[in-house]
Amino acid sequence: MRLGVLDVGSNTVHLLVVDAYRGAPPLPQSSHRSTLRLMRLLEPSGAISPAGVEAVLAAVDASASQARQAGLDELLAFATSAVRDAPNGPDLLALVTERTGVELQVLSGEDEARITYLAVRRWFGWSAGRLLLIDIGGGSLEVATGATDNPDLAVSLPLGAGRTTAAFLPDDPPTDAQVDDLRRHARDMLEPAAKEFADLPAPGHVVGTSKTIRSLARLAGDSTDGIGERDRTVLTREALDDWIPRIARIPVDARDALPGITTDRAYQVVGGAVVLSETMRALGVSELDVSPWALREGLILRYLDGLE
Repeated sequence: MRLGVLDVGSNTVHLLVVDAYRGAPPLPQSSHRSTLRLMRLLEPSGAISPAGVEAVLAAVDASASQARQAGLDELLAFATSAVRDAPNGPDLLALVTERTGVELQVLSGEDEARITYLAVRRWFGWSAGRLLLIDIGGGSLEVATGATDNPDLAVSLPLGAGRTTAAFLPDDPPTDAQVDDLRRHARDMLEPAAKEFADLPAPGHVVGTSKTIRSLARLAGDSTDGIGERDRTVLTREALDDWIPRIARIPVDARDALPGITTDRAYQVVGGAVVLSETMRALGVSELDVSPWALREGLILRYLDGLE
């Protein structure tokens, strides 16, 4: 079965085409990505600006064209934080359907956390024991923990890398005071959730996923031999905190010279790094493994699990 997953996120619109069957890992066949940076295209009210609406429409239309050429059996199309939280989100969804024929499903923050957790559980398997997932997108942060396919607790907070950068790090490069303000904001936002997680059993394995965390792991993490042909990438909080002031001193247009930092993530990597550092600190995490599977793979797995 050939499936497509169309992800309208806060930073990109990404179409992933896979060949997928129950009981087997999805095999990527093609990928099409458009950079949006919707957090920079919001009006003071939080609504997506006319320029942002047009950018979404153009990106979804281009992805829909690619999807038709791929000969899909099913297209799973969804939107996350930027559209979910925008006052004009419902109008945008209707316009997307009218202009492109694509019907986007809006995922709640908790759904994002649960579906991403499923992907990470399947990637690492039962031997990983109890999992703690940390996922940083452009608009939101998701955290989940559990010992089965379904997490015991899943939360979403408006601490995405793009959102926090736009709100707290306006200068290029940001000032020390701006970075400190973001740290304090993240700590305040994380405190109630951290108490909920503290009441549950400690995880045997902590996993981070998303492009932001993968980029930071390439920059500051260590790769070791994993199981079979899989390499294991580990990111420690100590190494992350060592890199944050160094990245923060570099202008955006020069950050992509750093290992793992791509041009489309250079703008928000400092915000993402600060949020990750504070999340790890709040949850008592000193290191995490990095998963290549995330929300898109989780949606595929959930779809396959629902087939008779």
